[in-house]
Amino acid sequence: MTMKIIVDADACPVKPEIIRAAADFGIGVRMVASFDHRLQPAEGVEIVQVDRSDQSVDLYIANHIKPGDVLVTQDFGLAALALGKRALAMSNRGQLYNDLTIDFLLERRHEQAKQRRGGKHTKGPRAFTDEDRVFFLQSLTKVLRSLQENASK
Repeated sequence: MTMKIIVDADACPVKPEIIRAAADFGIGVRMVASFDHRLQPAEGVEIVQVDRSDQSVDLYIANHIKPGDVLVTQDFGLAALALGKRALAMSNRGQLYNDLTIDFLLERRHEQAKQRRGGKHTKGPRAFTDEDRVFFLQSLTKVLRSLQENASK
């Protein structure tokens, strides 16, 4: 079985970087998005479009991700599911999720949702920058290089 990069592609700002890094390493990419998002075909990229219901992309990914795959998502819940299936998970800013950090991130998300329901205004994520794009590409390249080196041992 071959490893893939699976992308929660609905709101992913680093799709071109993922495609570039995957091509450099000869790894396939599966972009998963709802029909509301138009994805451009590219060599080495499988596009999966699912219905527009709230969790369709997450459910598709959760049901198809395999051990050793790399998931790119900003959804902490989906990242936790991927980790549970022994896949790697990273954010679109290049942060690697792991068993030590995911519980904290999920708890923080829960607390912020409770505060919003109580009327408190919370800040969203900061604007995505060119530096974030560069850092993501460096992080993904490092992950793919490490996986490739470990596979050849």
